[in-house]
This record gives sequence, C-alpha cells and structure tokens, in this order.
Amino acid sequence: MIHQTVKLRDAGGEDAFLTPAYGSRAMSEPVPKYELSEKGLPPQIVYDLIHDELILDGNSRLNLATFVTTWMEDEAKRLMAETFDKNMIDKDEYPQTAEIELRCVNMLSRLWNAPAENEAVGCSTIGSSEAAMLGGMALKWKWRQRMKDKGKPADKPNMVMGINVQVCWEKFCRYWEIEPRRAPMEGDRFCLTAEEAVKLIDENTIGVVAIMGSTFDGRYENVKEINDALVKLNAKTGWEVPIHVDGASGGFVAPFLQPKLEWDFRLPLVKSINASGHKFGLVFPGVGWIVWRDKAELPEELIFHCNYLGGDLPNFALNFSRPGNQVIAQYYNFLRLGREGYRRIHQTSRDVAMFLSGRIAEMGPFDLISDGSDIPVFAFTTNGKANFSVFDMSAKLRERGWLVPAYTFPKNREDLAVLRCVCKEGFTRDMADMLLRDLRVAVDHFASLTTHKPRTAGAGFHH
Repeated sequence: MIHQTVKLRDAGGEDAFLTPAYGSRAMSEPVPKYELSEKGLPPQIVYDLIHDELILDGNSRLNLATFVTTWMEDEAKRLMAETFDKNMIDKDEYPQTAEIELRCVNMLSRLWNAPAENEAVGCSTIGSSEAAMLGGMALKWKWRQRMKDKGKPADKPNMVMGINVQVCWEKFCRYWEIEPRRAPMEGDRFCLTAEEAVKLIDENTIGVVAIMGSTFDGRYENVKEINDALVKLNAKTGWEVPIHVDGASGGFVAPFLQPKLEWDFRLPLVKSINASGHKFGLVFPGVGWIVWRDKAELPEELIFHCNYLGGDLPNFALNFSRPGNQVIAQYYNFLRLGREGYRRIHQTSRDVAMFLSGRIAEMGPFDLISDGSDIPVFAFTTNGKANFSVFDMSAKLRERGWLVPAYTFPKNREDLAVLRCVCKEGFTRDMADMLLRDLRVAVDHFASLTTHKPRTAGAGFHH
C-alpha cells in the first residue's frame, strides 16, 4: 500500500500524539505519532502502546476474507523466532538454510509431477505474487527469443488470462509492458475456458495463465482442457504458446485432495507453476514458490550471478534481503505433515466449507455460486427472498467480529455481488456453527426491518 505523508499541522492537538493513561507512570510527555521523538521509551511501555493499538485490528481467527494462514503450531513458531535474523540471500553465511530451500524446491517439483527426465528448477519468493511475476518474466524472455529466431518483431507481447485473475497479473502486465487479454465472465461462466483462451491467442501471446483456485469463488480452471486446446492450436499454427499455472491456492490443495486431476507438469505445455506457502501451504506470511518443469524454461540471462560476500550467488528475484524463517517454517510443515497430514488438514477444511455452504443454501435468502468442493472456499449471493444485500450482511456480521468480504464480480457480471468464505486450518466445525447462528440472527434482524433499504456497496474488502 502507498501511504501519504501526514501534515503535522493538519493532525493537530491530541490526534498527533499517543497519550495512554497508564503511560503517565513512566512518561512525562505524549509520544508523537508521525515523527521521531527526541528520547526513547522503556521496552514494556512501547510494547503496551503498540499492543493496545493492535487490539483494534480484526481477529485473524474470525477472518474468512483472507487466504493467508492464521494458525501454526508452537514448535513452528519457535523455529521461526529462532531464524528471524537469517537473511535468505546469504547462502554462504547460512548454507543449511539454503540447503533447506533446495529440499523444498525438490519436494514441490515432485509433488507437481515434474518429469524425471527433466531437470526442474525453482526458488522461494516473498509470496506467490513475486513468484507469478518471475514465471511471467521467463515466459516473456522465451517468447522474445522465439520471435528473434524467426526474424520477427517482439514489441507487442500479450498474455491471455481470465478476468478473474489475481491483481498481481495486472501489475505484471503493466510493469513489464505486456498487453493483458482477459476473457470476460459471461452468465454462469466465471473462469477461463479453453474456447475463450483460443479466441484471444496470436503469435505474440507469451503464454496463458490458468488458475487453480479463483479468488472470486474458489473454482479450479480446467488446465487440461486448455492444454489440449493449445496443443492443437500450436500444431496448426507453428506457434509455441505455453501455460503458466497460478496455483497460489490450489497448488497446495489439488495434489492432496484431487491427486488424479491433471493440472500440473503432467501436461506438456505447463512450463511453470507458482504457489503460496502462506496460504494452503500452511505457513505464516510471507513465502511463495516458483518451479519450472526444466531449467531450459528459465532463460539464463534472467539469472544474476552475484559475487556476494565471497561467494557466487545465482539469483532470480525481485527482492534481495528477506528473512529465511518462512522457508524454515515451510520445511517444518513438509516434515511434520507429509502427504497424509496435508491431505487430512485440507480434507477437514473442505468438509467444513461444504457443511457451511450447504447450511447457508438451506436458509432461504441465499444462493450458492460455488460450494467449496475444489479448494475450501465458496461464494454465495442473495436472492429474491432477501430484503438485504451482501454488503448489509457483511457489515452486520462484522458486529460479531466476523470478517466476511462482500464484493461485486468484474466486467459483464458487475450485477453479481457475493459474500465469500475461506475455510482454513483453525476454522473449525464449531466455529462454522457459530457463524451460522450469527447469520440466522442477522437474517431475522433484517426481516424485522420493514423499511430497510439495502446497501449497494461496502467498504474495505478486496477479493
């Protein structure tokens, strides 16, 4: 988020200072909010000041808006605390942390069925957004080389995707000067299909982005169908349009809950996959992963070989220094859970999601858009029986501490406003029952308001 500088003359009076009552025992002056004070404070006072301010944040365990992990075991937290000070970029100084990153990449490449005859490569990132951009950069560089080899101009690259992509892809296209070709939603079609993708592709298409777990409703896109259509299109035209799979959420769900579903490196045109370790990889933020099916898919010119503190550091990243503790936490989960542990946790979350969506559908004033059967995420909307909007319901639930986002769908379905629930580890069946109780109370509350005018917009939530 971009923040503006606060004008001190506008803040004025008490608003420009922190003035806690208990602080008077150790503080003789208020603490300025927007500029450094001349003197410091005792650590306990500082802790109390900040701790009390953070009380105003939402309760992360009641946050059904975020995909991000909000619970980890104490042993994982302890390991993270012990490795906060390790810089992930210092491979020579922290060789075992680097070795652990290498092990994680190997585990993921095999989890995503990278061909044994290939040499898969990958790295950790600060999140799946950075990972997605690295994947996109590799696609652009490979496309540009193909065009150069053919003696054709490479000044008008485009990328094909559904309009339901996460905002990181819009950023990627803007920052790297690529035309985004977005397939709009139509009727009950909320995801990219092979038919819609093929309509948008030409020889300047650097790749197609397929999503495993849309942030709008949790659905998987049919990657195999897109792959098969591109195989035929490439054979017909001589193009080499590849696929990048944005598995930010589904990359850590499908291998365990839908192991027979073909979406990964089993499909020949899937060249790279990104995933978010801090979503269904079950790690606190922030860690992401990017894996290429073979090192030939990552152009050598994108890799910087830095002479850093006496060692050769091959690096492909948008960031440089970052803490290594998230990678350690990911490795903890891999060892702690194994395939069966991940399967069990995600199965439980999906069971909770489908229980919750089923009960909501039975209430009467709601219709399901999705039910949580892909990843444990579902969306629902109001119908003609409701005298309230999704924005009303989101605001009413917030009175009870629940953070359930309400938002409209994008172009061509802007008429559709929904609520979305992300059911993660830590959101239990008991908590689902509590949410259902509060939903019913809210429905009854609005039913009692005979002159209620539904809101048409909300505040603060983004998909």
